Amino acid sequence: MKLLLDTHLLLWAAGDPGRLSSDARALIEDLGNNPVFSAASLWEVAIKRGLGRSDFQVDPRLLRRGLLDNGYDELPIASQHAVAVDALPRIHADPFDRILVAQSMVEGITLLTSDPIVARYPCPVRKV
Repeated sequence: MKLLLDTHLLLWAAGDPGRLSSDARALIEDLGNNPVFSAASLWEVAIKRGLGRSDFQVDPRLLRRGLLDNGYDELPIASQHAVAVDALPRIHADPFDRILVAQSMVEGITLLTSDPIVARYPCPVRKV
């Protein structure tokens, strides 16, 4: 099963795996699953790092390289993902979370999140 990790889960998996729940860790480490990261997550890291956010201090280039080296697939942002955001209910205002939800819906990929608000979207989402 393909699993699209939200940005915080990516950061934790790459740099602080102890913060992952046991469910998240089991899903990510299951060899039958295919972990995926979105270009939107790297964009979010780059922007928030530039703003000086203490929870986004990883170099996005190093994060990307590490994810690819560890078997993650990259999901680019396509125009069909961007236009799908328009049809989403106004559950969450964060544009990065909204594009991840749209990508999950369009691609039929399960979105893993620790955010209870994101988990309310009508898409293939799993709160871990």
